[in-house]
Amino acid sequence: MEYRRDEHRIHLVVSHLLGCPKRRKPVLVGDVARDCRTLIEATCHDHGWTIEELAIQPDHVHLFVRVWPKDSASDVLKAVQGVTAHALRAKSPHLRKTPSLWTRSFFASTAGNVSSETIKRYIDAQKGM
Repeated sequence: MEYRRDEHRIHLVVSHLLGCPKRRKPVLVGDVARDCRTLIEATCHDHGWTIEELAIQPDHVHLFVRVWPKDSASDVLKAVQGVTAHALRAKSPHLRKTPSLWTRSFFASTAGNVSSETIKRYIDAQKGM
């Protein structure tokens, strides 16, 4: 992956995010899964985020995404889940049976080109200067 450059920043912020429907119900199938994919892709595009990988399983969603330094993992999931919950529940009445589509719980992990050992060595080398 290449670093992004803009006005005053050079950055590579990549996150692996996982979100689940309420009570881990397997509702992300068929047209719902297809619509969910389209909505996630559109939301990421609107925010300037780049989807590296997206996997929609019946009871969870894996999103591997490049974001801007100002965007936290919770900001990304909040945007994605907010848009998808509203649109999917409006289109599919069976999704309105639960109080909400998504749980508040999520998994987030950062990723990048450099290992933590390399970063530690770099910081240690800077101390000597």
